Amino acid sequence: MNEDGHVSMSRRGLLAAGLTAAVIGSVGVVSIFNANAEDEPAPTPAAVTEVDDTSTPPTKLPWGAEPQRLTRARAGASSEQVADVGADAAPRDSSGATVPRPEWAPKGTNWRSGAIRTDTTSVEPPTPPLAGAALADENTVNFFYAAASQSESADGAYANLVIGKPYLDDGDYHTLAEISVQSADGQQIVEVGWNVDRTVNGDSDPHLFVYHWVDRKESCYNACGWQQYSSTIKPGDTLPVGSSKRFGIMHYNDAWWVVYDTEWIGYFPDDLWDGKYTRSGLQQFFGEVAASTTKPCTDMGTGAPATSTDAARVGSIAEIDGGYVDTQVNLSIRGIGGVYPSPVPLSTRTFRYGGGGAC
Repeated sequence: MNEDGHVSMSRRGLLAAGLTAAVIGSVGVVSIFNANAEDEPAPTPAAVTEVDDTSTPPTKLPWGAEPQRLTRARAGASSEQVADVGADAAPRDSSGATVPRPEWAPKGTNWRSGAIRTDTTSVEPPTPPLAGAALADENTVNFFYAAASQSESADGAYANLVIGKPYLDDGDYHTLAEISVQSADGQQIVEVGWNVDRTVNGDSDPHLFVYHWVDRKESCYNACGWQQYSSTIKPGDTLPVGSSKRFGIMHYNDAWWVVYDTEWIGYFPDDLWDGKYTRSGLQQFFGEVAASTTKPCTDMGTGAPATSTDAARVGSIAEIDGGYVDTQVNLSIRGIGGVYPSPVPLSTRTFRYGGGGAC
């Protein structure tokens, strides 16, 4: 344990065994619930080819693989139905929209020296199946985290996230898991992950989300500043519950590019930060709950505690630096808020997190 009370995972002792996978067509659907190993083998470093065009992503994914088009289930499919047919995502509705919609709702964040513990919002936490409504007064939001982080200068990071469908209590705002790359001072942030948020998504399924902060000021989910690239998937789409998918963020050609599984989704351009945020100084991987009380009953992860083998996992964590993959991560882990415990490390690159809240 280090001097600030965080548990540090050594840079040594890297496990190189693979996860179990069931391949459907050309798309691998990976599950780590019953895997015997904690980490995937370290990928062969592969430099990306520079292309002088902000709207063009790297020719390869951060881990060196060629991009492949994701598979979609029918529009409006539930997260269980997406998983049942072996798809990677499904459009949230049948409108045929090719760009995401902006959604305003509470969002927390944490950084090296602190975290947003409470905030106020004019958005009312919904009860199913209603959407949130603006109120005249302000409501208090309480944030809770189970986080792992590393302070390194890098071009980005990626990890495998188990996609859960945790219980979201009536009156609470969201439960989510994400990857976050931040400036060293925690002021500039890009995030990607999955969330269960009835205000943002209109249901209790897990959905893909993106978010960004400028000078630690909130924006909106999925569309503020976002430039859509993929014609297959967009922020807000429904994800397959129970699967483990790879999420990543990488700076490239004057933009922060976001990848989900096998496809580049889109990017946040550097001009959102006036060009002053082009490199990450802190990479974080965490679960987050936003609740209307200080003792929430909302689940985090899969709802199972971090000590359980059924708990959600974050695995195969790696940094991206100069177009190359660095698997020598050194994570500090902590629980914030006193309700959900600190993550449980399984290796230098994998940990379990979550829990059922205070109920």
